[in-house]
Amino acid sequence: MPIKAIARTLSVARNTVRATRASDEPSAYRRARKGSLVDAVEPEARQLLAVDAKMAATVIAERIGWEHSITILKDQIRRIRPDYAGFDPADRIVHQPGRSDYCTHAVQPRNRGIGSTASGGVECVRGRKPPRSTAPS
Repeated sequence: MPIKAIARTLSVARNTVRATRASDEPSAYRRARKGSLVDAVEPEARQLLAVDAKMAATVIAERIGWEHSITILKDQIRRIRPDYAGFDPADRIVHQPGRSDYCTHAVQPRNRGIGSTASGGVECVRGRKPPRSTAPS
């Protein structure tokens, strides 16, 4: 296919088509990473997190003399905190489908008269959700 036809089909310049044909790999736009304001104070924040991994980002900001937006500092602290806090298995509970226990606590009305034996109860079903109650609410 001629270069002119490829350029017209892809809506790009003919020189772009020529450059792409001449290269060994697909063209990609690459830009050097622009630094952040937080990069300058990250070592100080890491030192504070090494002392206390649960230190609040606002406390860190106060101790390092942060005068800019707290949001960008909080975002960076959120990214680096796991390096110091470690993993707590109680932080996340994962429920596998069909493997959970469901319990409902049924609260019955109090004694409505002579001879009534209504009481509260707990219904537990292993592995599936109990059927909905058909009793009026």
